[in-house]
Amino acid sequence: MRKLRVGVVGMGRLGKVHAWNIAYQIPNAELTAVCSGRAEGMDYARRELGVEAVYPDYREMLAKADMDAVVIVTTSSEHCWQIEAALDAGKHVFCEKPLGVDVAQCKLAEAAVERHPDRTFMLGFMRRYDKSYAYAKKKIEEGAIGTPYLVKATGMDPESAVQETLRYTKTSSGIFLDLGIHDIDLMRWFLGSEVTEVYAMGATFKYPGFREAGDAETGAAMFKFENGAMSMMHVGRAAPHGYHVETEIVGTDGILRISAVPEKNLAMVYNVNGACTECVGSFPERFAEAYRNELQEFVDCALKGRQPGTTVYDGTKSTIIGYATTEAWKTGKIVRI
Repeated sequence: MRKLRVGVVGMGRLGKVHAWNIAYQIPNAELTAVCSGRAEGMDYARRELGVEAVYPDYREMLAKADMDAVVIVTTSSEHCWQIEAALDAGKHVFCEKPLGVDVAQCKLAEAAVERHPDRTFMLGFMRRYDKSYAYAKKKIEEGAIGTPYLVKATGMDPESAVQETLRYTKTSSGIFLDLGIHDIDLMRWFLGSEVTEVYAMGATFKYPGFREAGDAETGAAMFKFENGAMSMMHVGRAAPHGYHVETEIVGTDGILRISAVPEKNLAMVYNVNGACTECVGSFPERFAEAYRNELQEFVDCALKGRQPGTTVYDGTKSTIIGYATTEAWKTGKIVRI
């Protein structure tokens, strides 16, 4: 079997998930190199992944590593120049969301992708590869709920991770772009239309560090689409019960609801607290299968010379909407796109 030789740059929590999947879960891929600016990340690659080609510098990895493709899982502000550098070096590229932290960066990435039509580029909107979300999209296309006209989305990170979240908040590009980007992508995907107006609010109630960083602990937004459809989004940084994601799509003939309760599994505990179900604790746990599926799709596309469904333009459009949402929150005005 022909295998795609892959290097991973960025060995934070999600970088380790992607690297592990490439090393052990994707049959037609081989993890041949890792780049990390931290000694802990390089040690992990050697110890847990069996990778000897470990680099502290990204450009050095591009120049020296034996690889066909790069998986980029670095700080959001680094994505676009790293995409350009990898494509210009002749590599296929998978990049985690968001595409960039401003539109100018996104346009840089677009131009690089357009210069290299023979290279596969894929953006990591993994929820499209979750079996429940993919099933919902299929049912919409089959007309199961008629014409979809409203999406209601909730996404909350667990309070157990709030201190880690506070550490990167200043460089995260804000709650709506960092945390809400997946919901924004799903709204566009399910409704088949683009946002024309947004109004948003943000607040901090429990952890003032978010306010001090110029961000918000929780946020809500309403969107209007070109085709007249609507959407509502609630995002939060500190859900006490665990990682919580749910999406509802309302149509003229029915409703689809995904993950109404963020259950860890089907077990129920009966004790002094009542009848209780545990919740998933993190996004790698909830979307473990989706992360594998999207990387499998990327590898298959690169080996077969085709392009995936999630494109660089999806990244640009979602970034534009995310920034417009942030502007709407900070100005208190409806922002037209």
